[in-house]
Amino acid sequence: MLKPKIIVPQRLIHEQPIIHGENFGVLCWNTQKLTETINFQVALARILDQFPSLFLLLQEAKLTLHNDWKLPHWSYAVAPNMQTKRSVYGVLTASQIAFTDAQPRLSRNREGMFATYKSYMLSYHPLPDQQSLLIVNIHAINFVRASYFLREMELLKSEILHHPGPLIVAGDFNVWNRQRRLHLRRFCRSMGLREAFMSESHHIKTYREHPLDFVFYRDLCLKQATAIDTTTVSDHNPIYAQFTL
Repeated sequence: MLKPKIIVPQRLIHEQPIIHGENFGVLCWNTQKLTETINFQVALARILDQFPSLFLLLQEAKLTLHNDWKLPHWSYAVAPNMQTKRSVYGVLTASQIAFTDAQPRLSRNREGMFATYKSYMLSYHPLPDQQSLLIVNIHAINFVRASYFLREMELLKSEILHHPGPLIVAGDFNVWNRQRRLHLRRFCRSMGLREAFMSESHHIKTYREHPLDFVFYRDLCLKQATAIDTTTVSDHNPIYAQFTL
């Protein structure tokens, strides 16, 4: 269950771009490997009915190999961090618009407690002006010294620094102490990213009183953002942000 041997699955079935002036939702959720359970599927359907989303950014997703995911009308791509004979685990980015590219990434370092990697996904989505929206779905490395966390964030920065269009960076950042939080703030400042501050923020997963889950953005207009109470499903609650171009 360490480094995955293959990069699977992905299904890219949409062709249309985001339309300028229309609102679009982004739902971000650490699912605690429960993505294939009935409880999760029912909760997700209920949430999407209340918070319509163009993008799903899931961390700790679990998918059974050679089986399709249970939302048939979504395009998606997975960046695994673990693999068994039957399943892959990692971050999953799903969308109801086109992908122009999906680039899975694996952390350079392993986590100290479990000797596992973490993963993140860079996905590019077309805009009408020939630019693209870049979305980074990240589950940041944990159980390592803050210097390793900083190194991983610097590697991510080097990959996305020169992206000319709108940008969303979201996920579970595992910033559970002051030093990690400071590294994350500096990363956002250097990238020109703003935080989507959540209403109902008491629903956001915390550790040692530090929130772990965030949505950051650039060159987009934030319409609303909230954390959603689903404590019977996962140890994290989903967070939601709505934007317009």
